[in-house]
Amino acid sequence: MSDRQPGFDTLQIHAGARPDPATGARQVPIYQSTAFVFRDADHAAALFNLQELGYIYSRLTNPTVAALQERMATLEGGAGAVCCSSGHAAQIMALFPLMGPGLNIVTSNRLYGGTVTQFSQTIKRFGWSATFVDTDDLAAVEAAIDDNTRAIFCESIANPGGYITDLDALAAIADRHGIPLIVDNTTATPYLCRPIEHGATLVVHSLTKYLTGNGTVTGGCIIDSGKFNWSNGKFPSFSEPEPAYHGLKFHETFGHLAFTFHSIAIGLRDLGMTMNPQAAHYTLMGIETLSLRMERHCANAIKVAEWLEKDPRVGSVTYAGLPSSPYHDRMARICPKGASSLFTFSLKAGYEACVKLIDSVNLLSHVANLGDTRSLIIHSASTTHRQLTEAQQIAAGAAPDVVRLSIGLEAPEDIIADLDQALAKATA
Repeated sequence: MSDRQPGFDTLQIHAGARPDPATGARQVPIYQSTAFVFRDADHAAALFNLQELGYIYSRLTNPTVAALQERMATLEGGAGAVCCSSGHAAQIMALFPLMGPGLNIVTSNRLYGGTVTQFSQTIKRFGWSATFVDTDDLAAVEAAIDDNTRAIFCESIANPGGYITDLDALAAIADRHGIPLIVDNTTATPYLCRPIEHGATLVVHSLTKYLTGNGTVTGGCIIDSGKFNWSNGKFPSFSEPEPAYHGLKFHETFGHLAFTFHSIAIGLRDLGMTMNPQAAHYTLMGIETLSLRMERHCANAIKVAEWLEKDPRVGSVTYAGLPSSPYHDRMARICPKGASSLFTFSLKAGYEACVKLIDSVNLLSHVANLGDTRSLIIHSASTTHRQLTEAQQIAAGAAPDVVRLSIGLEAPEDIIADLDQALAKATA
């Protein structure tokens, strides 16, 4: 028997997928069932007592969702994964067992606008807080950590600007302080970047974006590296007896899968951020072509970015794939296969020209999404980052004179032609 490890292109199709034992179906079936029949009373008791693996109720576990979880854990190189209803749900679920009233996280200020709002406003209702820093300033990251800090959070490729984060440096800081590094890998996908290989403890995704790839469903995922010591005294959810399970200690009992089991047995049980099996099925099918799509996304993005950089109507382009980008050298280390297809460009004519540009495109779709097969455009300052102050918008890479692009899979000449005619109207 060969010891050869399958490549990414093989795993994105086969990981988590086996012929259905009842029918022989080759594609993962949609198990559209709320509950699952127990063999007998002892079987039911063992499942509820976390003594046996199996299916109880689809708020907790479902065979279609389980196949997706296995595939995501495999592609990211993690020990386990938990899927949920959205990327935002994944972020809350990742923090849920780590946090408590009075505790905080240190987070990048270059984040998706909804995440900035979630961390700066919503988590305050739980008694948590977030300190926003420029993660390129490692001294500022270190200085922001205190005795109540329980995680560092960042995006591997930041939305909207496409800035690439030095994950190795942040992981080293997190390790020194005995806290996990949580990386949102939505924009990169595991094809372009595997944060666990750079020291990340947890990886979160909005499956809604590149992984599904066709703008049909929402979903989120947390991948656990299985490498963190949850019994270092800072994380009682894992190291102390859990009253709901007769004093069971998750880290002592489940070891490297402690986070995964806790997120299912308590996180999904009580927060209810469940992914539905049909969404899981759509995402599984999308992932089958992930590498092919990401290669085309990156190839198209560099062509569009190069054209924009030369256009006299454009002030700047943030794509890390350009040699002029300050993140170009970092790309070779963190994202060696490409810089994805999300980036921004500014217009010399300012805010009003950005609005006119948005209203003048024909091929590009004006939507609040990214990672679709279609090329997408949005003015972040008036939409996704609208709730932020102008200073926050600028820090996040969403200044008022900036437009965000998510380059799709169309012929690049057609994307450029549409941008050209829209720029002509916007700057006339």
